[in-house]
Amino acid sequence: MKKILISFSLLILSAAGFAQAPLKPVKIDSLVAVSLPETFTKKDTLGQQIYSGNTNLGYMVVIRQPNAENNTPLKKERDLNKVLKDYIKGIKGQAEGSDALNVRDTTMGHLKAKTFTLSTDQGAGVQFRNFIVIYTQDVTYTFEYYYQQNRADLIKDEYKKFSGSIVISPELKRTDQYLSNAKGISPRLITGVVIGVLLIGIIVFYITRRNKKLREQLER
Repeated sequence: MKKILISFSLLILSAAGFAQAPLKPVKIDSLVAVSLPETFTKKDTLGQQIYSGNTNLGYMVVIRQPNAENNTPLKKERDLNKVLKDYIKGIKGQAEGSDALNVRDTTMGHLKAKTFTLSTDQGAGVQFRNFIVIYTQDVTYTFEYYYQQNRADLIKDEYKKFSGSIVISPELKRTDQYLSNAKGISPRLITGVVIGVLLIGIIVFYITRRNKKLREQLER
């Protein structure tokens, strides 16, 4: 019985060691806010602001990166998709043995965002970074949560609390990301139409050729 009580006490202490750290709301700017550990730090380098804080389970980072002043406005959603795709490619290229997992689109407020998990293995064990990336014409916001592979199940609630605390002002609209909401004709649809027209042209050509041969045979 004594051994059971000791084991139970150790389990409680272990669980307490991995308890969720309290988070508090932090204004990143007048349009975006998120909850971070109470002991977070903030660095400002040439306009780039980095907020970071440790918990018992992981490490949270929020980056507010102003875009270039001469940044050309994106015209359509596919332009935004390309920017986000290039962003993920750049993140993967920062460290060897990295791969982007579970890449998907999501919506934050009125804005389109990209979320994915970066897996990195440089020989010292697999590390994960959960990303949420929001691009606007003026600023790119990046929310990151670092954790070890062996804590993947433990961090779920804390990460949900962190990501769910992101608040985007309703003043930010899709037009702050790209100018036109018109979908237009997608490249895939254009390719499909071109292939269809070519197939119809080939079929018409062979039918016309066959009919011509039949007429020539009948006239002989």
